[in-house]
Amino acid sequence: MMIWSAAMRKKDGWKGDMESVQKPAPGELGIIHAFVNTADRMMGTERLTSPRELGNWLASQGLPSAGEELTEADLRRALAVREGLRALLAVNNGAALDAKAVARLEQAASPRFRVSFAGDGTGRLLTVSEGLDAAFGRLLAIVVAAQLGGEWKHLKACANPGCRGAFYDFTKNHSATWCATRRCGNLLNARAYRRFQRQLRAARVPYSFDTDDDDDF
Repeated sequence: MMIWSAAMRKKDGWKGDMESVQKPAPGELGIIHAFVNTADRMMGTERLTSPRELGNWLASQGLPSAGEELTEADLRRALAVREGLRALLAVNNGAALDAKAVARLEQAASPRFRVSFAGDGTGRLLTVSEGLDAAFGRLLAIVVAAQLGGEWKHLKACANPGCRGAFYDFTKNHSATWCATRRCGNLLNARAYRRFQRQLRAARVPYSFDTDDDDDF
């Protein structure tokens, strides 16, 4: 994973951390959006640095297990779930599935569910697990509901390999590939332009006229 230094970001015209350049995903899908972006690779920042910080984040999102005493093992599980979700979002942006990351998600999160039906007959997955698995269950239930509702495919991971931040594609034709143009789009375009210029210079063949040539025109 590449972390972009401040000098690299300045050179490429990069602007903005993730929260300053994005609109949150609609509804409960915004929780998944926020969870994946607790790590910002471009800024080199990590919000979930300890079990306590994990608990604080869960509480801020109204997720279960906020009052539970979490451990380092719980933190490792949460990070595995987060990165597995990031891998799924990358697929929504045309990337190949990172099967290992998704397998780690499946191993880290194994909540139990029941189905609840609303008055209009609509079914909903509800977790019956306790502790941190209840929080994981809520997250995965949101994913399944978004997949069934069609919103999931619009929550993507940035096409920039050095970023892979989550963003919701609000464009009319849902063709966005960067988390934000002024963040990663401009950066990658600037790098591609400089690379093209270097290739152009390297392709130039120097030549000169030989003034001593006996051939006259």
